[in-house]
Amino acid sequence: MVRSLLFLPGNNPNMLINGDVLGADAIIFDLEDAVTPDEKDAARILVRNILASLDFRSVEVVIRINSIAPDGFWKRDLDEVIPLKPRRVMATKVRDAEYIREVAAYIGEVESRCGMQAGTVQIIALIETAAALENAFAIAVADPRVTAVFLGAEDLTADLRSGRTKSGEEIAYARGRIVAAARAAAIDVYDTPFTDVNDDEGIVADANIAKQFGFSGKAAITPRHVGIINRVFSPTEDEVDHARRVLEVIEEAKAQGKGAVSLNGKMIDAPIVARAQQVLDMDAAMRRRTTA
Repeated sequence: MVRSLLFLPGNNPNMLINGDVLGADAIIFDLEDAVTPDEKDAARILVRNILASLDFRSVEVVIRINSIAPDGFWKRDLDEVIPLKPRRVMATKVRDAEYIREVAAYIGEVESRCGMQAGTVQIIALIETAAALENAFAIAVADPRVTAVFLGAEDLTADLRSGRTKSGEEIAYARGRIVAAARAAAIDVYDTPFTDVNDDEGIVADANIAKQFGFSGKAAITPRHVGIINRVFSPTEDEVDHARRVLEVIEEAKAQGKGAVSLNGKMIDAPIVARAQQVLDMDAAMRRRTTA
């Protein structure tokens, strides 16, 4: 279970080596936007060496690679990092399903060269263009390696020629569209970062909106936001207690042969039971993470 994903610049050794103590469920070593073209090679080598030297067992490591382009940066990224077996790579500037298949095929080539089991490294597809948004479901099911899609609102709103506000009305359609695509494909879906690093009230509101839309978790560009995101995307004690009671009432009704049941004056139907089970599954996953 990944609630929070923290972006770390691939050319910042101090942040990279401390990535596993910043509280995020996943850390994203960024070889794309955070790194200027003249630093790409150095950042790639730095990330490779850190992955080879340090143990990140307490946190998931994701590598954001460069987009498919004639400069070949993306292939060099994969050549360096795939042998270190990161859990996932983030494919950027995704356009369509064929784009994902090209990235997946090259990952497979590198895995084969390294004697790795096919499918070891998974893909998060970054949806950050109008074309990608329209192709969201096709991207989500393009290859078995795709285990999540990710909304990149800054590039998307630029491509849409819309404004970008803290309240986020301009990305409401995109949020709904990408969540629906991910859930239809039975994969995870992560929300865009809140970019005002000093607005604590803003990140709380934005994270709650993302949760209500159905996102699995949310990204951050500062460690300050990680704890808030984790808290928002974790079930509260009251939510867990209510979920347990829902399932208890359902079991009691089954034992008594009742076809209809209510709790606190509200009818309990299949969607409510499903949501209750989701809450308990998330609570169990968090407990496993804590004791691991």
